[in-house]
This record gives sequence, structure tokens and C-alpha cells, in this order.
Amino acid sequence: MIRIIHAADLHLDSPFESLDAEKASVRRSEQRALLERIAAEVNQRNADLLFLAGDLLDSGSAYAETGEALLAALGKVRVPVFIAPGNHDWYSRRSPYALLPFSDNVHIFRTAEPERVSLPELDVYGAGFLRAEMPAMLDGFRVADPARLNILVLHVDAENPASPYNPVSPAALAASGLDYAALGHIHRRGERRDGGTLCAWPGCLMGRGFDECGEKGALLVSVEKGACRTEFVPCGARRYERLSVPAGDDALAAVRAALTPELEGSCCRIELTGEAAPVD
Repeated sequence: MIRIIHAADLHLDSPFESLDAEKASVRRSEQRALLERIAAEVNQRNADLLFLAGDLLDSGSAYAETGEALLAALGKVRVPVFIAPGNHDWYSRRSPYALLPFSDNVHIFRTAEPERVSLPELDVYGAGFLRAEMPAMLDGFRVADPARLNILVLHVDAENPASPYNPVSPAALAASGLDYAALGHIHRRGERRDGGTLCAWPGCLMGRGFDECGEKGALLVSVEKGACRTEFVPCGARRYERLSVPAGDDALAAVRAALTPELEGSCCRIELTGEAAPVD
């Protein structure tokens, strides 16, 4: 059995435009800290591979400290790392993926046509965005050897067939011969089975606004021929939450009761509902 930590859509160096400069800088530092968390999860859980399924960076450039943090974290990972650039961090000769001195265990997919990397126990396939919008990369794709364990890492829109961001249909995935498809791009966690292929996306690794609420994290994937399963791995990042609180007789007390200890440090948007008691 192969164990994989599958993460995506960290969007390092996001501008956090709704925050002032100081708070935005803090949030970017929190993003960088998650790189160490992911590396620790890989090592502590004895994973065999780390997959980063695109939009690891928010753009085609990176702050110097972000590049340093990325190299340091991936250098601590004791297993192969596979990165599939996405529509935000697409690969070019000027991108951090081309310019940074990654350690030998890191493989970056640099072509739009799926590439096969053969390891002793499995074949890993992947491709990378070469510009912000890409046509379907998996049309007509078939694994080379269906008898082997076959896994894909790719940034792909698996929900919208008209998407400009590498759309893929359930039929294409079902016909691929893949055992597991480690996908990125969709910022909420989910999975589905297309034929014999389990497809999953972990969602974004850290919420950046109230459109990305809830606990975020990665997936621990256990894969063997004919059997795949995923387990959510929370990353402990600052959360965004929307809370609907009945006002009742004491609105302030109701809000305090809704802010449970598990929400400490979270960004909460509170909506008071119903009618509050009149104030004397």
C-alpha cells in the first residue's frame, strides 16, 4: 500500500487586499508556516509521496522569504515530492519553479502533455499549466500499463466542462486507467469515483476570506490496486467562519456562547437573527 499526502491551492503570497498591510503580512507568514506543517505530516505519518496539485503560489513570482521557506520545507521531506503547476503559478522559464534550486527529491511537471514517472511500486503521471488558461490535458489519456498502480497529480477543473482551466469529464477519468487522481483547483474538499478511478481534491490549505470557511487541510491517501481511501488531515490554520446567532433576550450573551473555544483565533462573521429584547 502506498500512502500519499495530497495538498493543493495554498496560494502563497496572496495579497489579502481586504486587510491592511500589517495584517496581510501576518497572513502571508501564516501561509509560509503551513509548508513546515505539511512536511512534518509527511514525515510523521510515514507517507511515501507528497503531491502538491497546483496553485501552491498565488502568482508566477514569489517573495524571497517564500522561496526560502518552500525550499527549506521540501528539503526536510524524506520522500519524492511531485508538483503540478496550476493556473495561478503556471510554469515558465521565469517562474520560481524554474529558478529556485529545489532538492533532488522534488519533481515539477513542466509540460502540458501528461508525463509518466516510473517508481518501483507505481507510475506517477502529471502535467503543468504553461499559461493562465489551458485546454483539456487529459482528453484521450490512457495509462501505459493498467496492471501497475497508476496515480495522477494535476490542477484541473473537474466540475465545469466549459472551464478555461483544464476541464476534465468524468468519462475521461473513468477511461484513463488511473487508480487515484490527486486534483487541485476546487477550493472545497470533495471526492468522487469515476469508473475505477477515485478522484479527490483536498480544497485550499488555508482559507483567505469568508468564501472559504471552515477547517482546511490536506488528505492522507492510502492507495493499492483496487482500493483507495482518503483521510482528512487538518492543518491547524486560522479559520474563517460565518455564524448565525439568534438574538433572543440577550444578544451579547448569545454571541459569546457561539464563540466556542475551538474558534479562538478564527475570523468570524456574525449574523444576528430574530428579534432582540427591547433595551430600557
